[in-house]
Amino acid sequence: MSSDTPGGPGAHPDHATLDEGAAQDLLRGICFKTGPPRIVGVELEWLIHDQENPDVPVAQERLDGAVAALRELPLSAALTFEPGGQLELSSQPAGSLMECVGTTAADLAAVRASLGRDGLAPVGLGVDPWQTPHRRLREPRYDAMEAALDRAGPSGRAMMCTSASVQVCLDAGEEEPGPLGYGRRWQLTHLLGAVLVAAFANSPFRQGRPTGWKSTRQALWADLDPVRTLAPVGGLPPREAWAAHVLDTTVMCVRREEGPWDVPEGLTFREWIRTGAPRPPVRADLDYHISTLFPPVRPRGHLELRMIDAQSGADGWLVPLAVATALYDDPEAAETVYRTVKPLAEWAGSAAAPRNPLWTTAAREGLADPELRAAATVCFDTALTALDRMGATKAVQDTVAAFNDRYVARGRCPADDLLEPGALAAPIRPAGRADEPGTEPHTGRVTSA
Repeated sequence: MSSDTPGGPGAHPDHATLDEGAAQDLLRGICFKTGPPRIVGVELEWLIHDQENPDVPVAQERLDGAVAALRELPLSAALTFEPGGQLELSSQPAGSLMECVGTTAADLAAVRASLGRDGLAPVGLGVDPWQTPHRRLREPRYDAMEAALDRAGPSGRAMMCTSASVQVCLDAGEEEPGPLGYGRRWQLTHLLGAVLVAAFANSPFRQGRPTGWKSTRQALWADLDPVRTLAPVGGLPPREAWAAHVLDTTVMCVRREEGPWDVPEGLTFREWIRTGAPRPPVRADLDYHISTLFPPVRPRGHLELRMIDAQSGADGWLVPLAVATALYDDPEAAETVYRTVKPLAEWAGSAAAPRNPLWTTAAREGLADPELRAAATVCFDTALTALDRMGATKAVQDTVAAFNDRYVARGRCPADDLLEPGALAAPIRPAGRADEPGTEPHTGRVTSA
């Protein structure tokens, strides 16, 4: 899907002041657009490392040259960069899983080749295991974001500059109830999401040391702000719950045409509308505000699954894409996985994801937890069966099956490979046939994408 990087480019504010009723109507209307689930997209973030010395920071001049070359590539996906220099590819919405896989794989092959000419590689890890947070992009929007997140502690800078993810984007669902209804899918995301965190946890190190978390990235996201990283709480229906959450979350910043952006403290969007200070908000401000909310699942007319660590290897990225698409969009699979994860609600309790016991255990232990392992086993078996029904190629099915055999069936996740002696110290080596998804085995080593 197209990039909506928090702080990213957006429309200039227009002159139509937004009132509270109009804001609520917009949120209810645009965030859960319903229809037959059939569209899929993916947003892939990558750390950029030197191929031979991944623990050494890439010089700014060298990175600038590589970025300039990347911007000349004729990519289908949108190419953007995160504040710490992480590369992001945001696919266009695709009509099928295989269309998404094909176009994304072609873009990645071009990106890898271009970076390789400069001795660099895109690396799939949830958190950079070596580097301290260092912001490379100096722009008013990132200055404001950093100032806002610093109020809650250092996790914000770590997220901005050292984290990377695989974000799967799926339709919100159908209006009618049932396995493909938007209400069911919204409920499913906050239970299945924890299973996905555990299965794809791939960030056990930070600044050269083990953190005690299998997904340090998820731990950072849960810690970086008191409210904006949470799912909506309460018993309201999805549209009403999300609208209230958006309006009652504090504004990260107020954009200006010139000069530094304002960083108000404690000002919710609802209060901004009511007071009109420092200036009356408009539609573009609401759109921008939504992009600064970081819940595990964000409705933007479609559902953005934001909880998955970046994955290692040439084809690691397509495993969460294929698994999530199969479990959400195949009706039989959706019903099976819903029955499988529904009992996890008791474990989650009343606290909002990701700050509840279910999500915390998933990030800390991965699939070492027996209940998460059991749920993941059913989910992957179900996904493999659904992928065959959906017409996924043998290469894609084999890639998912290899991940299942190596990790899920053994109660492991990619982080467990990284924690093995010597794994983190291994230099990055170019991956195999990067232009053909499903051909690169999961080696467990820190490898290029």
